[in-house]
Parts: sequence; structure tokens; C-alpha cells
Amino acid sequence: MEKKPMYVAFSTQKGGAGKTTLTVLVASYLHYVKGYNVAVVDCDYPQYSVVDMRKRDRELVMDDEYYSYLFYEQATRLDKKIYPVEQGMPENAIEVAQGLSKNEDFDFIFFDLPGTINNEGVVKTLSQMDYIFSPISADYMVLRSTLRFADVLNEKLITTGIANIKGLYLLWNLVDGREKSELYEVYEKVIEDLHLTALKTFLPDSKRFRKELSVSHKAVFRSTLFPVDKALIKGSNLDLLVAEILELLK
Repeated sequence: MEKKPMYVAFSTQKGGAGKTTLTVLVASYLHYVKGYNVAVVDCDYPQYSVVDMRKRDRELVMDDEYYSYLFYEQATRLDKKIYPVEQGMPENAIEVAQGLSKNEDFDFIFFDLPGTINNEGVVKTLSQMDYIFSPISADYMVLRSTLRFADVLNEKLITTGIANIKGLYLLWNLVDGREKSELYEVYEKVIEDLHLTALKTFLPDSKRFRKELSVSHKAVFRSTLFPVDKALIKGSNLDLLVAEILELLK
């Protein structure tokens, strides 16, 4: 019997909240560090950020001897292929995922979707997710937009039972450690009043989240071909986030 992968999306309708970065970070960590089989369907039309990142990663690995060696060493050590990144439109994202599953068994397929709830294709695909994680930050506009997004999903798709969604969780991202914790306590109360749930793990506001492969060969954080560099994982909370997500999804 064919195993159905878990469909997961980091989704929100506010640009710059970190959904694409989170998709890549979690997918790469699960695939290259935790040993799961992962795929990504990039249907974030028209920018296709994950597809573009994979293209940049491939070009550097092909052209740069340092990254070529790292890639060869990793492939030999893990005896594992890179995870596929497929491009699609929001309305046919599930069909793209099903096509991937015909050739290989996946544990997780991640979907990077456009940031809108007003697109029928986006809503259709979101309704087929097993789990949705919506990044939020202590910015009033981001928080207001994401809470509205999550509230609509909860009210229209989840509580009505017309969707496959097993869980919708908010995720604190870009958290400034200097901000007073009282502010977050107020926001958490608002989240609770809306009958929504936030993950315990938060991700700090750190420049490391933007570190990609580069000709300077600095430690990499965000890549579709490599996991987060071990020197950068400490303090990022990414390992804690993946552990909490796995605990929920199991």
C-alpha cells in the first residue's frame, strides 16, 4: 500500500513573515539531518523563491570547488539524494505532489504558497494540508493580518470539518530578545481568545537566517542542498522548532 506523505505548509498572507525561509530551513533539516524523505512544491507564483534558491545553490555547487567537495562529502556520508523542488500553480499543487509520490515515498511534502486567502486555488490547496504553521511577529500589521488569516482558516475550513487540516499553529518569528515579555503575554491572550494555538518555540530575529551559499564560503544557514551549519544552529532555535513540530506531527 502506497504511503501518503504528510502535507505541510508554512503559510500566511503577510509578505516578509518568513514562510519561504521556514519552508527551506525545516525541509533541509528534516531531510539532511533527521533522515526523513522530503519534497517541496513551490507554488508561490510568480516569484517561485524556493525554485530560484535551488537554482542558485546548484550553480554554486557546480562552479565552486569548495562547495563541490562539501556536496560530494555529504552525499557520500548520507547516501541520500537531494530533495526535489517542483514548481506548480496554487490550483494544481496537490496534483504536482501526487506526481512526486508516484516515483518515491516521502514522509513530508512542504508547500510554499502565495500570501493570500482571496485566491480559490490557494484555499483549495490549503484545505488539503495536514498541518499549517503561520509565522507571526510582534509587528501590529503582521500580527493583525496573520490572525485574520488564521481565524478565517479556522472558522471556514477547520471547525466546519470540510478540510483535511489536522492542526493550525502560529509560530513566533523574528522575535527581538530586547522586547518586554509582557508584550508577548498580551498577544498570547489575544491568540487564546481567538481559539488559536501558538507553538512554544520561537525563532529570534537574527541575520544568520539570511546566510546562503556564497563565494566567500562563510557558514551557510539557508540552503536547499545543505542543512544549517552546526556552528550556527546554537541559539537559532531551529533544532527546537523541528523537535516540537515532529512531536505534533507524529
